[in-house]
Amino acid sequence: MKDKTQKIAVIGLGFVGLPLTMLLVSKGYKVIGIDIDKKKIESIRNSKSYISDISDDNLKDANHSNRFMVTTNNDEIKDVDTVIICVPTPLNSDKSPNLNYVVSAAESIQKRLQKGQLIVLESSTFPGTTREIVQPILEKSGLQAGKDFHLAYSPERVDPGNQHFGIENTPKVVGGITETCKKVAVELYSHIYNDVVPVSSSEVAEFTKLLENTYRFVNISFINEMAMLCNELGINLWEVIDAASTKPYGYHPFYPGPGVSGHCIPVDPLYLQYIIQQKGLNSQFIHLSDQMNKEIVDYIVKRTFKIAKKENPTILIYGVTYKKDISDVRDSRAIDIFKELLIQGAQVDYHDPFVPEVNISGKKIKGTVINPQMISKYDVVLILTDHTQIPAEAIAQHAKAIFDTRAVYKDVDLTKGKIKQLGNGLFV
Repeated sequence: MKDKTQKIAVIGLGFVGLPLTMLLVSKGYKVIGIDIDKKKIESIRNSKSYISDISDDNLKDANHSNRFMVTTNNDEIKDVDTVIICVPTPLNSDKSPNLNYVVSAAESIQKRLQKGQLIVLESSTFPGTTREIVQPILEKSGLQAGKDFHLAYSPERVDPGNQHFGIENTPKVVGGITETCKKVAVELYSHIYNDVVPVSSSEVAEFTKLLENTYRFVNISFINEMAMLCNELGINLWEVIDAASTKPYGYHPFYPGPGVSGHCIPVDPLYLQYIIQQKGLNSQFIHLSDQMNKEIVDYIVKRTFKIAKKENPTILIYGVTYKKDISDVRDSRAIDIFKELLIQGAQVDYHDPFVPEVNISGKKIKGTVINPQMISKYDVVLILTDHTQIPAEAIAQHAKAIFDTRAVYKDVDLTKGKIKQLGNGLFV
């Protein structure tokens, strides 16, 4: 590990795996990226990035380093020292955990598992997955975890678009199946990350990720409910949040918006709810937060129609990604709002500088250009993502009406204008 002669395979080259491979290459390791998606493999080989945080130049440098290769061939696992699993962990239609990708990755490793290898699961999942699901699969090889090979869990902490905390300078939590497994994993990660946080077990590490995101899920859902209430009470929630934030202790600000979105925050708490229910328990907070996350979508759609004052209004959505300045639309509530507006009879177009095309109910819809003439055509401009490059002044000047769910116009006097804002109390 110290002299960087170790070879590392990363299974899954998505929003977690690809940045990790780039970090490992930059640290001097020999890295093999493995993915079943041939389009991703081809894109990487051609130095064309499909992730906003990774540039084409990053891929080009890696491809020219002689220490990096990508493949769909799992047989490469036999020749590496460490395998890191970064595959998706989505939800099934009934909101139960879908671990098919994790199981498939574990099975592919098991067939090629070598003595002394370190296997690390990084995919978000419920406590017990590493020990109760991955370990038994790997041990079908005849090798024993903690004795013949090492097995650990380390939750990914990737925040796309974050300019302050990237993958390297975000503390890395690590827990092992055994104490030896933990020590081996910590040793590796200590050469990769600025700060490594060892914990007593893989279950603690698994729960850590779920706690982080459930905390955000509950608090964002709570503040969205407050926004809905403030609209009815005639109170500006944004001013309330600013005032509350002056308290130097015991308060952390959360902000309203068009629902909790993304690949982690609205998904991970349901993994926690699943394992809780398996134990005969239940979390009312998670249940209520999930319910509120549906209600805010309906609320925004209802208010958009009310602002338009028409049965079949024309709506221009600005922004469909789940957060600003990225191209990721996974589990974006903006897409849900888009769908519901269409169902309710609205004519909907969208503009997003990061997303040229979206899939809405199986239909591909291309983004529209945005200019003063286009802006003025619509009954309502609905702002769902506050990208840095949003033409706020042009929208304010030329739109007939604006529904601002991201406080783009937070510092503008809205009392007499055409701008309506989620949570500012002007819907009364």
